[in-house]
Amino acid sequence: MKQLIVLTLFVLLLCACTTEKKSDTEPQSPVLDADEWIYLFDGTSTDGWRAYDGETLPKQWVIKDGALTFDTEKKLEFEFEGGKDIIYGAEQFDNFELYLEWKLPKGGNSGVFYHLKEGYEGPYEVSPEYQLLDDVGWEEINNAKLEEWQKTAADYAMHIPDNNVKNLRPAGEWNTTMIRFTPELVEHWLNGVKVLSFEPWSEDWYKRKAAGKWKDYPDYGKFKTGYIGLQDHDSPLWFRNIKIKRL
Repeated sequence: MKQLIVLTLFVLLLCACTTEKKSDTEPQSPVLDADEWIYLFDGTSTDGWRAYDGETLPKQWVIKDGALTFDTEKKLEFEFEGGKDIIYGAEQFDNFELYLEWKLPKGGNSGVFYHLKEGYEGPYEVSPEYQLLDDVGWEEINNAKLEEWQKTAADYAMHIPDNNVKNLRPAGEWNTTMIRFTPELVEHWLNGVKVLSFEPWSEDWYKRKAAGKWKDYPDYGKFKTGYIGLQDHDSPLWFRNIKIKRL
C-alpha cells in the first residue's frame, strides 16, 4: 500500500510538471490586458499618427534616432495645408495613464493634448493640455515673463504645478511626463514627481474655466473621451516611448 501511494504521488507530480511546461510554451494572446501598456510610438513606426483634421502625417514629422521629431528644416521642402498638430488617430481614450519622454531646444514650446475632438480651429479650443516648455530659455529669447499657468507641467491656463517639487531639466535634455486621468482626479507628473492634481468638472474647475482663457470656448474640456495629440509650435522637438494604459 505504501509503495502504491508513493507511485501515485510520483505520477501526479509528473503530470503537474508536464502541464506547467506545456503552459509555458503555449502562444500568448495578442489582446492586451487592462493593466498593460499600449505603445502609441515605439521608435520605429508612425502608424496611427496623422494631422489634426487631416488624413496623413505632415511630412515635417519624422523619425530620427528612435525619436518622433518635428523637423523644421523640412518646412522649406514641403507645403502643408492646415496646422501641423498631430493626433494618434487609431483610437480614442477615456480614463488612462499616459507616459512619454520629450526634449526641447532653448526656448522650445509644445504640449500634450487629451480628450481631443476634431472639427475645431485647433486642439486648444477643446482639449486640456499638459504644457511643455523651456521655461527659462523662452523668457530669455522672448524677453518676456511667463505666467505660471504657461509653464511646463501646467494644465495650461487652468492649474499650475508646484514649483517646490518641480524639476525641469535644461533645454536639450530628456524629460519624462505622466498624465493620469480619472473622473475623480487628474495628476501631472514630471521626471518621476507629481507636480499637480485637480478634480475635473468640479465646481472649482468650472470657475477657473469661466474666469480665464477658456471663457469664450464652450467646448473646452467638456469631452470625456478623445484622441491623444502633440502640439507643433514651429520649433524642433523630440518625443519617444509614448505609451498609454487604460484605467
